[in-house]
Amino acid sequence: MAVTTSPYANDALPGGTVDAVVIGGGAAGLNGALMLARSRRSVVVIDSGFPRNAPAEAMHGLIVLDGTPPPEILRRGREQVRQYGGRIVFGEVVSTEPAAPSADGDLRFTITLADARSVTARRVLVATGLRDVLPEVPGLAEHWGHGVVHCPYCHGWEVRDEPIGILATGPASIHHALLFRQLTEDLTYFTHGTHLNEDTRARFAARSIRIVDTPVQEVITNEDGTLAGLRLTDGKVVARRVLAVATQMQARTEGLDGLKLPMEDLPDNMGRRFASGMAGTTEVPGVWVAGNATDLTAQVGASAAAGALAGSHINGLLATADTDAALAAAQGEAPAP
Repeated sequence: MAVTTSPYANDALPGGTVDAVVIGGGAAGLNGALMLARSRRSVVVIDSGFPRNAPAEAMHGLIVLDGTPPPEILRRGREQVRQYGGRIVFGEVVSTEPAAPSADGDLRFTITLADARSVTARRVLVATGLRDVLPEVPGLAEHWGHGVVHCPYCHGWEVRDEPIGILATGPASIHHALLFRQLTEDLTYFTHGTHLNEDTRARFAARSIRIVDTPVQEVITNEDGTLAGLRLTDGKVVARRVLAVATQMQARTEGLDGLKLPMEDLPDNMGRRFASGMAGTTEVPGVWVAGNATDLTAQVGASAAAGALAGSHINGLLATADTDAALAAAQGEAPAP
């Protein structure tokens, strides 16, 4: 899903070469940009305008900011990046390519937007986040972020003591059920074609978790638009106020093919992410990854921390490159690439 008009003030894309371009304007991207801007680096954040937590009414699990609406957190973040000279550019990245190095051998990348604008950067931080892929059950997607939730730590307190259903998507849903059982006495596990062995069934029984093996046909809705329950293929309706679903999580890769970043599959078909190392480094020199694009289960606080670490690491290596170039110039020779 793409946003076609900017939801906030949009900075001009600078000409020339900037120290860093951050692709993604969520917690990881903005915090990475903040660290770079505070180090007096020229930094541009490219934001497509549709963060993962857009459907959520509030963000939870981060001290001081607990309960704050996600758009408000991002608004403050953009203001703070701009306060130190960083730019926030609304746009969709369609290509990111290595470019010819500078005269002193430093790295260069060209980032092109859907409207054909482009910017050249010395370093790139990928903070594109991820896409949650829901099971193809009629009526499910309409309740995403409200009656349909995925994280007991992000949404659990808000749905405590409600009749909750676990719509199984694979082995990860088993542990999901144990976590949500902590929040309610009324929990039903819909296997929906997934396998449960006898040991797991016994464990569920010991925790009073009801098991429904009949496949789910559709999610049904109350007249007021809230979630009413699930209709099974035998016609029976099981009333539920909340559904918890372990989504498949896919890192957003649009516009990044030219970087040839390595990817990794998570076990049990849980998702796919960018591979990264210490401080978000990748196998591609000059490119870092932070946040949900590489750590699929990171909440807002962890994503922001990863962005800060990547930003500081980028600045450190740029400082080394600047010194190498200055020394080579002083000695009248170009540094090694």
